[in-house]
This record gives sequence, structure tokens and C-alpha cells, in this order.
Amino acid sequence: MVNNRYLAGDMRIGMLGGTFNPIHMGHLALAQECRRCLSLDKVVFIPAYSPPHKDVEYRVSAVDRLNMVHLCVDGDSGFEISTYEIDKQGTSYTVETIEHFRDKYGRDARLFFLTGSDSAKDLSTWREVDRILSMTTFVIASRPGWDMDTLFDEKVTRVLIPRIDVSSTVVRDRVRNNEPVDHLVPPAVVRYIREKGLYKASGPNGNS
Repeated sequence: MVNNRYLAGDMRIGMLGGTFNPIHMGHLALAQECRRCLSLDKVVFIPAYSPPHKDVEYRVSAVDRLNMVHLCVDGDSGFEISTYEIDKQGTSYTVETIEHFRDKYGRDARLFFLTGSDSAKDLSTWREVDRILSMTTFVIASRPGWDMDTLFDEKVTRVLIPRIDVSSTVVRDRVRNNEPVDHLVPPAVVRYIREKGLYKASGPNGNS
């Protein structure tokens, strides 16, 4: 289900940012459903180097997080990866990333910023949020337990995604406790986590 509040453009580009620590089935379901519902030409995954609202738990490197995204995205013509935030390093602000994509694809392209409702709950605290909302169609994908209203309801589009009870926090905790994650993470990512020994160190938990 989607609230159709967008105009047709020459290109329709979805932007999906995050730490992807690690990428999981929920991220992929969000991207696939938004691509289908919004008739996007492609969804670009944008791994963060250092996001402003959360820490990267377990000190997993940007290279490892990027590699795990590649394992999920490569080979799908509807998905792409941008290393803009990783290459830039430092703290990544959404407004700056959106400006980069406007320059890259041109003003005729229609940009859709995709996020889960858990991330959007603090939307009012984002840097230059009004500018973000003016430059993109801001899409909130509803996840289990996070249906909520925002101060910007009239400026956002909502997409309902399949019910998948998973977060990166859950994946990290299960790996740390030697519990299986095969049903939560694509097989290639499971193998990568095991081969690299990721998420074995104890530490505070964070959200996906």
C-alpha cells in the first residue's frame, strides 16, 4: 500500500542509507517493496561512514559493512551501491548526501529517500530537515512495532513492507551468543560474518 503523492520524472531514484551493520532481510524487503510500489528505476544503497545519530557497534569497519552490502546487491540490476559517504569519511549528514545525488543525476531526476519508521521517529532533529523534504520524496516504510505519526505527515509518503521481525541489533546479538542467523541474513553475508569473526566481541547494543 502506498500513498501516491509524487510526480513523474525522467528518472526515479531511491536512496537507502544506513550503517548496514550488518545488512539483513529487512533492508532488502524495504528496498524491493519501495522499488515496486514507487516504480523506481533503481534503489541505491548508501553505507554510512560515521552516521550522526548512532555509533557503529563492534567497531566493524566501513570496508566490511560495504562488502556485506555488495554480497547482497551485486547482480541485481535494480540495485546499486554508492560509496559517497564512505569515500568522504567523517560524519555523514543526509542533506549533504541528497545534494550530492541531485548533482549526480540532475534536477530532472526524482529522488526518493527511503527509511524505516524507527529511523524516522527522530526526523525533527535531522539537520536541515525542511530542505531534505523539499529536495526529495521522503518515504517512510512501516515496520512491525514502529507505526507512528510524525510532525511531517503531510510531507511524507508511506509504504507498507512485509512483516519481517529483524534488526541489525538482533543479528549482532545472536552472532555474539552463537545462535543461528541464517533466517535473518542472506547466506553470503552469514558466511562473511563467520569467516571474518564479526560481532564476537562483547559491547553495548545499538539499533540497526
